[in-house]
This record gives sequence, C-alpha cells and structure tokens, in this order.
Amino acid sequence: MYKTESKMKTIMNFHKSLLLVLSMASCFVSIGQFDPHFTQYMFNEAIINPGYAGSRECLSGTMLYRQQWVGLDGAPTTLTGSVHSPIMAGKLGAGINFVNEKIGVSQRTSFSVNAAYKLKLRNATLSYGLQLGLVSLSENLSQLNLQNDQQFMVSSGNKTAPNLGFGMYYSTEKWYGGISIPRMIHNRIDVSTGSTEVQNSFNVGYFHYYLTGGGVIAVNNLIKVRPNAMLKAVKGAPAQLDLNANVLFNDMIWAGLGYRTGDAVNFMLGAFINKQLRVGYSYDYTLSMLQDYNTGSHEIMIGYDLNFSKDKMVSPRYF
Repeated sequence: MYKTESKMKTIMNFHKSLLLVLSMASCFVSIGQFDPHFTQYMFNEAIINPGYAGSRECLSGTMLYRQQWVGLDGAPTTLTGSVHSPIMAGKLGAGINFVNEKIGVSQRTSFSVNAAYKLKLRNATLSYGLQLGLVSLSENLSQLNLQNDQQFMVSSGNKTAPNLGFGMYYSTEKWYGGISIPRMIHNRIDVSTGSTEVQNSFNVGYFHYYLTGGGVIAVNNLIKVRPNAMLKAVKGAPAQLDLNANVLFNDMIWAGLGYRTGDAVNFMLGAFINKQLRVGYSYDYTLSMLQDYNTGSHEIMIGYDLNFSKDKMVSPRYF
C-alpha cells in the first residue's frame, strides 16, 4: 500500500511539475516562440511554409486536430486550418491560416495571411512566400494554485502581437523541398517584472527553421511509396528530425510508419475518399521520459480540393 501511495504521489507531483513547466515556458516567454508540431505535416505545409500557398493548383483546404500526450494534465491540444489557392493565372499563391493551441493554463490563437510568388521552371515550380499574422494568447495562472508565489498570481489576460514568416518551396511532379521560418518576430511578456505588456523584437537567435522534403516513388501500377522528412532547428536546442514513409495503394488508401528523434514513433492511416476529399489519422507512441505518464498522441486530418477546371486533377495530388 505504501509503495502504491508513494507512486501515486510521484505521478501527481510529476503532473503538477509538468503543468508548471509548460505554464512557465509560456509565461516567461509568454506569447512566445513555441510552435506546435504535427505528425501529418506533409498534408499541412501551409501552416509552416507560406511558399506552399497555391501549390496544389486549386482551391485547397486542410483541417487538423492533434491531442498530444493523452492522459497527462496540461498536455497540448492543437487545432489548425488553412485555405489557399493560386491566383493571377498561377503566378501568385494566396491563403489564410488559423492555429489554436492550448498548453497547461495558456491558450494561443493565431491568424495569418500567406502570399507566394511563383517562378515556373522547366518541369518545376519555385515559390517565395511571406506570412503576416497576429498572435493572441491568454493565461489563467490561478489554476496553478501557487498562492505563495506572487508572480503566478498575475494574469496576462488576452494579449495580441504581430508575426512575420518567410518560406521557399520547390516542387516537381515527383518530389518537393522547402525551407521556412514561420515565426520571425519574438513576442515576450516577463511576468517577473510585474508588467503584462508585450515586448516584440526581431531576433535571429529565436528563429525556428523548418526544412522539409518528400516525394512519390511508383513501385508498380498499384503501389506507390511516399517518403517525407522534416528537420526543425532553433538555436540552443537539439535539432529534431521527423522521418516518415507511407505506402499508397491504388491511389486510394495509404498506411505508413514514422519516427521523431527523441520523442516518438508513429503510425498513419488514410484514404482519398474521392479525387477531392482526403482523410487521415496518426497515432504517436511516446519514447521519451513521458512514456509512463501518457497513452500516446492522436491526430486527425481532413483535406478538400475544390477544382474549377475539368482539365486538372485527373488523379489525386500527393503533396
């Protein structure tokens, strides 16, 4: 009994500590440089790279919901949505993004507009994109129940800050590659000073760099393999690499495996319901020190392509 009670206390203390760490991270770097990550990033490029806008050559929309570290108090939940399309006869791309993420006692919501300029090369397209947006974050520090610490009795309320992003995206019919910095303005509230005003700065040291790539390999008439990779890097932290491979059957159903360094292995399933509608699901099995305190992470993706031209999209787009 003593060992069981001791273990329960340890788990409860761990949960409180994690909640505290998550909250402190968002308080001291409040509206700060924390960006959500996704397993099905290959279907969600518009969120992390403005150069992707208009790349599907039609009006395209994607929604994705992620519930991370299920069973762990204060764990992140994220909802994203994006809509983008080519304009000006395909010379430009434009789109809008929405991200809502809750971590501990903090909730972050962002709206952004993407614009991309497209260069048509031989059998390829190179896009340069900019992202302009606003980020809003609210915190309810009273939920931490740290009544003896005056810093954590301060509530920032709803605060709004600007954001700027940049990205490049190169694609052919069989593969793609991209590099982006989705958040270039560092937004900060330091509650230790007693102030809740937003401090904004353009600081290269806080840039989060995303490098993505992938392709499609036809094994035969029925089977295609789609490898994907994403490298995330920021100064002062280890780089994180996502490696995934999906097998697509008859351009309809896919299944795959993936690995995120230092974090998780994942399993993916999905289907093209028709040439416009696609749905996907992924499950992450945690490999980090949090393994004993959660039952994994779940992610659901829904995408739809609205095509106004009968001459295009004779087969599903792969990326």
